[in-house]
Amino acid sequence: QVQLVESGGGLVQPGGSLRLSCSASGMIFSIYTMGWYRQAPGKQRELVATITSDGNSDYADSVKGRFTISRDNAKNTVYMQMNSLKLEDTAVYYCSAQIEVASGGYDYWGQGTQVTVSS
Repeated sequence: QVQLVESGGGLVQPGGSLRLSCSASGMIFSIYTMGWYRQAPGKQRELVATITSDGNSDYADSVKGRFTISRDNAKNTVYMQMNSLKLEDTAVYYCSAQIEVASGGYDYWGQGTQVTVSS
């Protein structure tokens, strides 16, 4: 059984920073693309950033230049450094990963971590 566990959310003032982490555990053969999504109250879940196994990253326009996604393949962990946070970044942030296990490849999700930007 595979689990993704996120950490690092919290309350921060506008202009502040947070670093999210997400670690995958279980009977994992390989991890391909990992990413972060977010869902604000009353809105649909949206893609924030993704990173491939060889380090190629992509970002939503709304976070380009402020957020940086990275990963440590040895630790099965993806990170997201969030700087210059804005009120509109408030959301539940979810980690996602494409993981190969014994029975095949599947998309896995974490439980979510709350990020609140408020003065």
